[in-house]
Amino acid sequence: MGGTVSAVSSNGVYSFTKPNRESITLLAGLGVEGDVHAGTTVKHRSRMRRDPSQPNLRQVHLIHEELFDEVRAAGFEVAAGQLGENVTTRGIDLLGLPAGTLLRLGDEAVVEVTGLRNPCPQIDGFDHGLLKQMVGRDEDGSAWRKAGIMSVVLTGGVVRPGDPVKVELPDGPHRPLEVV
Repeated sequence: MGGTVSAVSSNGVYSFTKPNRESITLLAGLGVEGDVHAGTTVKHRSRMRRDPSQPNLRQVHLIHEELFDEVRAAGFEVAAGQLGENVTTRGIDLLGLPAGTLLRLGDEAVVEVTGLRNPCPQIDGFDHGLLKQMVGRDEDGSAWRKAGIMSVVLTGGVVRPGDPVKVELPDGPHRPLEVV
């Protein structure tokens, strides 16, 4: 089971969008080299205000490129990096992965999936009405988030567009993703 990396993005300053890069370097235990969200403790502003000593479970943000196809059909134009993700993938049901899944990105890098990204109001600042597209509903009316997944870096390495993504599911009973 796997897919490909469509794009990689990073930004050294707090900004909603992240410019696409030719490559990014993942650093074990930290995240994306030079990215404002890299570190062992939380770097997301609202989480830092609550408790800056929390572990950073959001070192690398991944979004499936198929989401852009979906929102385009609803009249929104979104491209890789514009929702703040570091790695854009194609061909993997990221939202369906269980917690603890390992993703091998390219030749060396390995990230562990920690949970879901909670869509934030800044998404509507990018394009009014887009936030509503980032939340779906199950048959029972329960909300499910579509704004990507978060992960931590287990093994560092360089990641480039076109690199393969290999999925390794965890053993035992699978835990569904929750917001981190």
